[in-house]
Amino acid sequence: MTTFVLIPGARCGPWHWRLVAGELRGRGHDVVTVDLPCGDDSAGLAEYAQAVTAAVGDRTGVVLVAHSFAGFSAPLVCAHLPVQLLVLVTAMVPAPGETPEGWFASTRCEEIRAEAAAREGRPPDGEAGLYFHDLSPGRAAEAAAHWREQSLTPASQPWPLSAWPPVPTRHLLCRADRLFPAEMLRRVSAERLGFAPDEMDGGHFPMLSRPRDLADRLERYGRSSSLP
Repeated sequence: MTTFVLIPGARCGPWHWRLVAGELRGRGHDVVTVDLPCGDDSAGLAEYAQAVTAAVGDRTGVVLVAHSFAGFSAPLVCAHLPVQLLVLVTAMVPAPGETPEGWFASTRCEEIRAEAAAREGRPPDGEAGLYFHDLSPGRAAEAAAHWREQSLTPASQPWPLSAWPPVPTRHLLCRADRLFPAEMLRRVSAERLGFAPDEMDGGHFPMLSRPRDLADRLERYGRSSSLP
């Protein structure tokens, strides 16, 4: 059995992880779905990391799974918990001193996103297209209905670490991600983590579009990280 700690991205909560959580629990794993204080203007990156730590409690040897914006807070957790593996899923990879809002300019994310739309012959995406283009209309509407209020406080805070934590890390991108285009995340992963990311089909929310495939990946990661 592996303990998976599923950390949501901006504007998200445990609901967005529920399908993957159900898959993993059905396979006999312990799963923690973290509820972040995303609507609290007094909560920044440190408080997000504290929320994860509190949710984990006295569990040991955990696999942290960070979606999207959680790439900024999950590494901070590694200083407070015995983390066996950190898995980034379509996630931001910060540089020391970089703010989340500054990340988009330094990675050229929005520029590359616009180039990808032009290359594919489609207009620039609205919110639904960026996040949920590969979901059924019903699931996309349900996902949007579960958006939460998101404070801007953590977006302006510099990432406080001087280097990536010394914890085994995997980075999983989705080839059809329109929010964080695959070509951009491949480069960012190579430059900032020093390795090529793993890849799977799907858009920015594989936990909603391909929950079984994502659970398969996470389970394999968990098994490999526990090997001597």
